[in-house]
Amino acid sequence: MRVPRRAVLTGAPGAGKTTLLDAAAAAGMATSPEVARRILKAPGGMELRATDPLGFAQAMAEAHAHEFERHAGHPGPVLFDRGLPDVVGFLDVSGLAVPSAVDRVCRNLRYTGPILRAPAWAAIYAQDAERIQNWEQAVASDDAVTAAWKRYGYDVVDLPLAAVAERLEFLGSRLQPAA
Repeated sequence: MRVPRRAVLTGAPGAGKTTLLDAAAAAGMATSPEVARRILKAPGGMELRATDPLGFAQAMAEAHAHEFERHAGHPGPVLFDRGLPDVVGFLDVSGLAVPSAVDRVCRNLRYTGPILRAPAWAAIYAQDAERIQNWEQAVASDDAVTAAWKRYGYDVVDLPLAAVAERLEFLGSRLQPAA
């Protein structure tokens, strides 16, 4: 019997994660959207991030844990747009301590991989209403998030800097069961 897999797209803001997630969903894969965007788009979300980054991080951690549990019984792979260690990366890049509850949930709810990183990619990077980081901040965020995933014992595999179709093929090849 094949073990269900929880794969994650992580990496730099504006590096094509959501576009790849949307392509994976269109190809029939089970997906889970980025929770931070949902929080930021909600009333008071941008203010929460600006005035209470720790509260924002805790809201993200709770939402990630909910998404993780929501897909617990799924029989096949599920692709998450970011995951729990991304919250730790956000806290690190913000200069904030990681609360013990966030650390605990990162250690206890384990993704089964692969963890695919979309590296910072200047050619496609663009700010928008929720993506407020400038290029240098986006690169720093990528570094912090990648380090957080590794700190929790995950192997991080870089996606190619390539068109969506090639990235989708790369993703699909990583989700195939081992022979």
